Amino acid sequence: MAKNRLKKNSILNFVAVAILTLIGIVLSVCSFRLPFSSTIYNGFANSISLGLDLAGGISVVYDCSLSPDSNTNDLDRAIDATVTRLESVIGGEYSEAVITRQGATGIRIEVPSVTDSDEIFGLIGDPTPLYMTLEDATDAKAYITGSDISNVYVSYQDNNYGVVINFTEDGKKKFADLTGQAASSGSNIYVYLGDVVQGEYWNSLTCEEKITSGSTFISGGGETAWTYEDAEQYSLQIMSGTFNVTLDLKESSVISATLGTEALKYVIIGGAVGLFLIFLIMWLRYGDFGFLASFALVIYIVLMLFFLQAISFVQLTLPGLAGIVLSIGMAVDGTVIIFEKVREDYRSGKKIPMACKNGFKRAFWPIFDSNITTIFTSLILYILGTSSIQGFAITLLIGIVLSMFMNLVVLRFFVKWYLPFNSVKAKPLHLPKQLKPAKEDTPVVEVVTEGGAANE
Repeated sequence: MAKNRLKKNSILNFVAVAILTLIGIVLSVCSFRLPFSSTIYNGFANSISLGLDLAGGISVVYDCSLSPDSNTNDLDRAIDATVTRLESVIGGEYSEAVITRQGATGIRIEVPSVTDSDEIFGLIGDPTPLYMTLEDATDAKAYITGSDISNVYVSYQDNNYGVVINFTEDGKKKFADLTGQAASSGSNIYVYLGDVVQGEYWNSLTCEEKITSGSTFISGGGETAWTYEDAEQYSLQIMSGTFNVTLDLKESSVISATLGTEALKYVIIGGAVGLFLIFLIMWLRYGDFGFLASFALVIYIVLMLFFLQAISFVQLTLPGLAGIVLSIGMAVDGTVIIFEKVREDYRSGKKIPMACKNGFKRAFWPIFDSNITTIFTSLILYILGTSSIQGFAITLLIGIVLSMFMNLVVLRFFVKWYLPFNSVKAKPLHLPKQLKPAKEDTPVVEVVTEGGAANE
């Protein structure tokens, strides 16, 4: 009865996992319209963010030098600050854009799936510095400049669209001083947009008290009320004017998606053929255990597709594909280590359940040590590497973590659920011939002599 109950539980477990896996496969590769809505579900695989080498797009390289009105003499720090602000300016429009430093004075901007370079130049090619003064005059002192601004974004307040300007720590102090003077003197604060403080002011602000919050909201009013598009345009202009460096275009290229599409197609075909060969070899070597390993590997692939599209900063590139292939290889390697340990224990004379238990136990540390080493290597590559190296590192990291879960958790449960169906027959598992019979199979006969000693 107990054995039948174990078999029944195992069947239910396998059926439940198979159903969940089938659902995962459908969600991974299929696209369909969600019931009772107009939303199209594209599947995990189609929702993965692709890098420039796979999706095509724009690649731009700028050479940087300190701008005349920069508030720092440290070019290195100024470039780092500019990268951050470019991420805000361009990332707000193109979430898949990658902005990185190149060399000592360069900045590389890569925007996948964009073929018109004017769209990118329109965001960063026309910086408009912002100045705040207390006088409506061409020679007025600029209390606040673009270098004092940390962020600008569109907001809707008091039934008007406008821009919220957040200041840096230094800018916060300057703005508090500026608003304090304006409040005490009853004067307006004049906001200029342009290369120098000249011409008519862009906006004027009234201030009744000192503002220490480090931010302000600017909008049009009356007949000059802004639309969302107006506010967005001004926010981009102001933000692009906060760069501490001058950007000189060094290189611009449009990368076709054709090469990437072909490469992705061949990787998918090669991956499918490789998986088929892995499944076949695993069955030839390990029999039913090979089927369990193949089942676990399918779950691994579904989880990999899910995490690649779920983690926002992951962008799949050709080096990233190499990371996936390598992680699959290490997952299979872990499976081989486990089953070879099982075969060794069975050959030495242990029964199948004990050989399986010892196999997982003996394989744990070799798998854990090798994978932890690879995880640390991936983290170092991601922190110190360029964008292409980071693409390799992040997919390898995800794959290694999933491979450990597959081998040390999923596969262990599968073997546990399998043993109630076969715990004595070696042939379905392609196990080797035992070198000596199991000790637990040897009958022990005790004979008690008159002296009280026990003899075999």
